[in-house]
Order: sequence, then C-alpha cells, then structure tokens
Amino acid sequence: MDVTADAARRFLVARHMLAPARSVDGGPDAVLEIVRRLGSIQYDPLSVAGRSHDLVLHARVAGYDPAWCDLLYEHRELFEAYNKGLSLVSTSEFPWFRANLNPNSPRVLTEHADVAEQVLERIRAEGALSALDFERRRGPLVDWFGAPTNVVRAVLEAYAVTGVLGLARRDGNRRYYDLIGRLLPREILARNVPLREQLRHKLLSRYRAHGLLGAGGGAGSFAGLGPAKPDPESELPGRTALREELVDDGELVPVRVEGVRGKRFVLRDEVELLQAPPEPPPSVAFLPPFDPLVWDRHLLGSLFGFDYVWELFVPPAKRRWGWYVLPILFGERLVGRIEPRIDRTEGRVDVLDLWWEAGFDARRTEGFVDAMRSSLRAYLCFARASHLEWAPHLRMERRLFATRP
Repeated sequence: MDVTADAARRFLVARHMLAPARSVDGGPDAVLEIVRRLGSIQYDPLSVAGRSHDLVLHARVAGYDPAWCDLLYEHRELFEAYNKGLSLVSTSEFPWFRANLNPNSPRVLTEHADVAEQVLERIRAEGALSALDFERRRGPLVDWFGAPTNVVRAVLEAYAVTGVLGLARRDGNRRYYDLIGRLLPREILARNVPLREQLRHKLLSRYRAHGLLGAGGGAGSFAGLGPAKPDPESELPGRTALREELVDDGELVPVRVEGVRGKRFVLRDEVELLQAPPEPPPSVAFLPPFDPLVWDRHLLGSLFGFDYVWELFVPPAKRRWGWYVLPILFGERLVGRIEPRIDRTEGRVDVLDLWWEAGFDARRTEGFVDAMRSSLRAYLCFARASHLEWAPHLRMERRLFATRP
C-alpha cells in the first residue's frame, strides 16, 4: 500500500484525535476511551508546563481536568505499567502487562532481601504506603534504571514492575503502593496470558499508540520488548518474528509513505482512514515530549519537516531552544515551538519563548491567530491560571495572541 505524504500527515492527525484539537467530549469516560485507543499513555512527573500524560489528554479532550485521571485510579480503571516507559494503561489490559523483562527488578529484590521482606510485611499489615513511610529504612543509594535511588523506593518499584504491588493512589508525585490483589478485580488477576502473547500484545500497543511506526521507530519506541532477533538463552521470540506474525494475521498492514525511508505499519482497522483522511480544520495543539505523535523523531523530520529534540539533558549553552519546549501543531503541520511555565503560586502562565518554523508567518496564515488564541485560552484553563505573562522579547506575539481564559 502506497500513500502520499499529505495523506500520511492528515491520517496521523485524525487518528490521534487532533482534527480538531480538544474535540473529544465525555469527562473521565473520554480519558478512558483515549487510553484504550492508544494502548497506553506515557507518564512523566515533570510538571513545569503540566505533566506529560495530562498534556497528551489536554490536547485531545475538551475541558480536560487532571483530577479525572485520579478518579479513574480510585475506581481501578487505570493502572501503571512499563510500556516504553512508565505509562497509564486500562485495567482491562493488566494480564498482558505482567511479564517483566528487566533483570534489574529481581536483582534489587535479591540484593536487598531483608529490606524487601520488611517492606512487604508492613504493606500487608498496614495497607498502602509510600517510600517516605519507610524513612528509617531508606538505606543506601542503588542504581535503578540508570539513576541513583534510595533502596526502599527501588524495592517498591521493583515489586510494582514484577506485579506484586500496584499503585494505590498518588499525592502529587508521591506514590502509594499496595498489594496488587487488593487493587484489581479477581477475574483480571486470575487470567494468565502466555509470555509470547503478552509480548505480541505490547508490540501491537506501540503501533496503536503512534499509528504509523516502522520497524525501528527510534527514541526507545520498542523499549522493554526484548531484542529484535530471538534470544537463544531465553524464551523471547524477538520483535521481528512477532511483527511478522501481526502482519501475517492481518492486524498490521505494511505501508510505503512518500518521502519516508523503509516500510511503515498501520492498524488493520485504520486502513480506510489512511486511504481517505479528512482535511483537518484550523486548530492548534501543544504537544509534550512523550506525546505518541512525536515519538518517532526521524518521521517528524522526513514527513513533517520538523527537527525535534527534547533538550532536557542538553547543557544550556548547547540548547537551540529550551529544556521543556512543546511543538505547536496547526492543522496537519508542525509550525513552531512554545516554552510555557506554569506559576501555580501566582496563578499565571509564563511564556518564555516562541519559535516559528522557517517560512511560517503566524500573522498571515489563514485561521492561525484565532486557533492559537483558542489554544492559549484552553491552556490557561488547564493550568488554572488567570493570565499569560510574555517574555519581553515577545512583544509582537503578546499583542497578536492577547487572551484571557
């Protein structure tokens, strides 16, 4: 199947529920539906512009309120699992996320067995606890996914990754864990899915999330799924074999996109949309670094002509933009970047900078000014802020996009 670049861009925007932005109604039910459609939504605690999963949902759901995710946690309709990174997943998919392929988790539990046993005993006796509830037993720092972490936190997260514990609730970024048997329905816990089927399901979930991934994807798109080729020392079949199964079974359809190297794959149920994608209305969305639409940075370059690097870990002197910059989607084009900061104490949003793509004229592009104003108003409501504070060098943009919630 061959498609034009224009069709591929319009397809991606439409299937990501961004044509137009913030058009999905329904409150918490809409959040759950989006999680189910995308397979998972990656979580990140950084909240300078809003937490990543909140920004993903804000871009798609009308009037999105972060409290809706908390409500879904309380009702046990969402849980956290590692799917590319720590992600929100529908509880109905828990049986396919039980397998743990990271050897770091059991190693932490083995090397710190005394702490692990006491942590589990206290949770059995007292119910949901956080790392701070074990202040006296925090112990030395250990390596946990490449970062130094106190041993109790590493033990709690290792138990969560291996399916012994689950997230009971959050208080800001403080996480409370309880026994998984207390958190999920008995019928969900009773279902045991073979490892191969779990891996196949999780591989398919990455294509569900993005919509047009290739075999590589970049930026860790297939992290946590084991090697591409079979591992003779384990029972892992390899991603390539699983992908070929999905193609042979018709769940994935190979696609060649104009101007894009290599094959891409589309979900069987989305082929019709790819063949005749609608032209998106003029709307603007701000996309966070972990939005599934921007996972594949190579595709952003070849299909959208957009060079995107998340510069959080780039030394300040070497940054081209900023350390938490959101791409600006207008229709099916990525036209610029915005660097907002939410000042919750003062009840405002600071716009530190704006960058436009070469050749894009914000003032003269039909429909853009109104769409940008609408997006900024929605963002103010999301941030629970009363006004925007523009950096001094953005005087023209301040006049052009002046708005209040």
